[in-house]
Amino acid sequence: MMEITSERVIKCEPSVVFEYISNFENNPIWQGGMIEATFTSTGPLGEGSTYDQVATFLGRKIITSFVVTRFERNRCIQIQSVTSTFPIKVTRSVKLADEGTLVSAVVEGDPGGLFKLAKPLLKRMVYRSVTNDYANLKTILENRCSKK
Repeated sequence: MMEITSERVIKCEPSVVFEYISNFENNPIWQGGMIEATFTSTGPLGEGSTYDQVATFLGRKIITSFVVTRFERNRCIQIQSVTSTFPIKVTRSVKLADEGTLVSAVVEGDPGGLFKLAKPLLKRMVYRSVTNDYANLKTILENRCSKK
């Protein structure tokens, strides 16, 4: 099992940050390698909501279906892959911080196939990717919040 953790302070209200990171259709905007994300369930976002995602990693196309397994509005959302070439669980949390919102991500995965052979290298690559993604998120949201 591989686990990656990343945190950033974003100068925005927690509700703004949570709304953005829990709308998975925003993923291609702030996450590298993300091509598209589309909700496959209807109704309000909550436990049991589903979406499909298409991404590329190491030159390979990765198609994943996710389900929301935990949902606490304006606090925490957890998603888990249902079908994927790279099984993964992601927990995104927000909480009030002195200078805005502390957003954190815990990414857990169990690479299989060829990915399993390169697990140490893969862990470093995923860490770099997640760290860059949350730096992008910070830039995007702080630009939006400063204009309000």
